[in-house]
Amino acid sequence: MINSPRNHLNTFKACLSLFRIKTAEGFQYRLSGIAGASTGIFWALIEITVYTIFYHYSNNKTAGFMAGLDLKQIISYCWLAQTLFLMQPMSIDGEILNKITSGDVGIEMCRPLDLYSHWFAKIAAARLTPLFWRGSVILLAGTIMPPSCRLSAPASLPGFLCMLVSFAAAFLLCASFGMLVCTIRINITWGDGPTYIIMLIGGVLSGSYLPLQLWPEFMQKFLLLQPFAGYLDIPLRLYLGVLPPDNAAWAVGLQILWSVIFIAAGKILMTLRLSKIIVQGG
Repeated sequence: MINSPRNHLNTFKACLSLFRIKTAEGFQYRLSGIAGASTGIFWALIEITVYTIFYHYSNNKTAGFMAGLDLKQIISYCWLAQTLFLMQPMSIDGEILNKITSGDVGIEMCRPLDLYSHWFAKIAAARLTPLFWRGSVILLAGTIMPPSCRLSAPASLPGFLCMLVSFAAAFLLCASFGMLVCTIRINITWGDGPTYIIMLIGGVLSGSYLPLQLWPEFMQKFLLLQPFAGYLDIPLRLYLGVLPPDNAAWAVGLQILWSVIFIAAGKILMTLRLSKIIVQGG
């Protein structure tokens, strides 16, 4: 039977092998990883400088403190955001995009493997390699900086452990949304612009460019409940102690809920897209 447990097990093994292969390929580009890490370090230092000026010389010096973030927390947020930003889907995987635009999706459909699972494994691996290769360099740089711009230790051990769990949920959330965007791109003939806009909106609402706590007060409930807060804002709140470990269960549950929604939407949309796909050539 198509949906037998044995077939599900074979699909899982095949996707795991694809994940390993794609991850190994990503680790080969060491020079690119170093260049990307240098960019992340430079950008973090720029953000830290801007926030330091704001906290020390702003007319309303209490604004950041009223939002629940002091300068030390903001500095740590900058370093960690540059690291977690690496797993966010800001573009469609080049190999998958080439298959979509060239019509090779038809060949992919001939494989004895669920196409959604196949692509999901590739996207997850593509998000994991820069996180380890470039992210570790950025974190190392943050810990050896002078005290005025150094990455601080987590607020508490329970908070740090909860952050690790939230981080795993964030990785799943990023991969599932990246896969959803890929399915949206199938059968679209007007180019890649709309999909990149969707991913950019996700990056902005994740807190990558400005911590969500510094946004207007009337937006705070919406910002915390919307799916992209799970990218990095929720894990960082746990690390900084802004979100107590007692509240970690519902926060991680929210990340998993959005992941399930994205995965379900992606599977349904891919089924609809593939049922109407037209592959030309000869």
